[in-house]
Amino acid sequence: MGLVSPRKVYADQADIDTPLVRELVDAQFPQWAALPLEPVDSGGLVNAIYRLGSDLSVRLPLRPTNIDAVRREQAKLAALAPYLPVAIPSVEAIGSPTDTFPGEWSVHRWLTGTHPSADALADPRGLATDLAAFVDAFRRIDLLDRPPAYPGERRTRAPMVEMDSSTRKAIGELDGLIDTRAALASWEESLAAPYDGREVWVHSDLTPGNLLVSADGRLTAVLDFETCGVGDPACDLFPVWHLLPPNARDEFRAALDVDDATWLRGRGRVLSQALIVWSNQKATNPPIANYARHLIGQVLATPR
Repeated sequence: MGLVSPRKVYADQADIDTPLVRELVDAQFPQWAALPLEPVDSGGLVNAIYRLGSDLSVRLPLRPTNIDAVRREQAKLAALAPYLPVAIPSVEAIGSPTDTFPGEWSVHRWLTGTHPSADALADPRGLATDLAAFVDAFRRIDLLDRPPAYPGERRTRAPMVEMDSSTRKAIGELDGLIDTRAALASWEESLAAPYDGREVWVHSDLTPGNLLVSADGRLTAVLDFETCGVGDPACDLFPVWHLLPPNARDEFRAALDVDDATWLRGRGRVLSQALIVWSNQKATNPPIANYARHLIGQVLATPR
């Protein structure tokens, strides 16, 4: 167990394993040196996660940098928490780069709950209500600092157009693996959906791996706010296709009063992301590629 390393996702991914994390924690935070440490298989594409004792977790970027990303995350989470109806992460400490790990890393408070699974939801309609309440609260946030969602992407009044080339490329690369005609028709319908440029605060990655639920299936916490900011409201419709069964989707949509155009853009974002992930990860990360394949099936099965 001590030598478990994160799944290789990127060619330039840092070499991270339990002994390295133990060394970093013990050297920089000796108050936690006696706590047990074990890897968490999150399946994520951004961070390696280790549980530290019962109350903490350690997060190390798979591609470490020195651009104050962790400190920005700490400030953002502290500012957002008072507005939201469920728990979100809090950064308890920030680790410094070393010769063995050349970037900042962080220690978070551990949040309780389990990741929901679409085929084993204890209370789908209750979870739909909770998710809609979270999204609604997020949209109502009023902070002077309004960073764009998906930092690093070019801000535009036509975000779907910006995604068009990479989406079509992925469809072409998956020829023979998916119904490319159906995928293209679905994408073009979403691409044509109008957008008036209205921006709200969005989490932008409300996928099962970023949600925690209680034993009775209700939402207890939301994780990973790295790409949150202001953007198209359609960015927070991911649970519709990632998680909720058809009879709960309508409840989620009604609670947020989602119009047809926003619905189509949300569907298109999910399809585009899944196509690109499957195309890029099918040879290197089979579990994530298989999940993306399942997600494409969910989108294409939705009545148009």
